[in-house]
Amino acid sequence: MQRIDEFNGLDPRCAAARIAATTAPPLLKSIPQTHRLAMRPLPILYFSDILCIWAYFSELRLDQARHDFGAQIQVQYRFFQVFGDVPGKMATSWRDKGGYDGFADHVQTIAARFPETPIHPRLWRDSPPASSNPAHVFLKAVQICEQEQSCAPGAFERAIRKVRDAFFVEGRNVARREVLLDIGASLDAPVDPICRLIDDGRAHAALAADDREAAKLGVKGSPTMSLNEGRQTLSGNIGYRIVEANIQELLREPNLDLASWC
Repeated sequence: MQRIDEFNGLDPRCAAARIAATTAPPLLKSIPQTHRLAMRPLPILYFSDILCIWAYFSELRLDQARHDFGAQIQVQYRFFQVFGDVPGKMATSWRDKGGYDGFADHVQTIAARFPETPIHPRLWRDSPPASSNPAHVFLKAVQICEQEQSCAPGAFERAIRKVRDAFFVEGRNVARREVLLDIGASLDAPVDPICRLIDDGRAHAALAADDREAAKLGVKGSPTMSLNEGRQTLSGNIGYRIVEANIQELLREPNLDLASWC
C-alpha cells in the first residue's frame, strides 16, 4: 500500500482520503473478530504547538495512521507551548540569526522539503502572532463545546486544521480573537459558548491540564506522540514507518502492561 510519506504533489489534508481503502490493514485482518470487538482503541496522545511547522507537516502521518488502523487507534490532541512568547523567542534563540526574518527564512527552507504542502510566502514576516496561547485557548473552548455537545462531532479536530491552515497557508495572525472567532463561525461552531468558555476561565483551565500532562509524561517538544502510558515517546520529525511500527507492536499485545521492545 502506498504510504503518505511517499506522496508528491498531493494536498496532505486530502491525501489520506484519496488512498484506495480496498482492504483492511494486515494487522487488523490477523486479529480474530471476537478479539477485535473487545479491543479498546489505542490512545495516541499528540502534543503540539499550533504554530509549529513540524506539527503542521506531521498531520500527514496522523492521517496515514487513521487510514491504516481505523478504529484501532484514537488520536487525542494536547497542546504544548513552544511559541508562547514569540517576541522573547526571537530576541534570544534568533537574536544572532536574523530575528524574525531569519526565522522566516528557516521555515521556508523546511517547507521546501515538503512541496506538496506549500505555505504562505510571507509567513512570520507580516503581522506574526505574539503567542500561540490565544489559539490554544480558543481550541480548548471548541473541544469543551464538542464534549458538551454544543458543537457538532468532529468540530475540535476540524478547528485545529482550520487554525493551522489560517496561519500556514493564509498567513493570518491566529493570535487575534477576531480571526479565531471567524474560524469558529466558518465551522458553524457556536461563538457565544466559545467566548463564555474563554472568558470564564474553563478553556484556560483545560489548557493548564494539557501542560500538567505534558510535564508528567516528560514531553520536551512539538510535535510529540506519547503511547503506552508514556513508555513510548516519538518526538519531532519522525518517519511514518517508525510511527507504524510502534502502533503495531502495541496492538499486537494490547493487554500486556509492559514496555515495548521495538
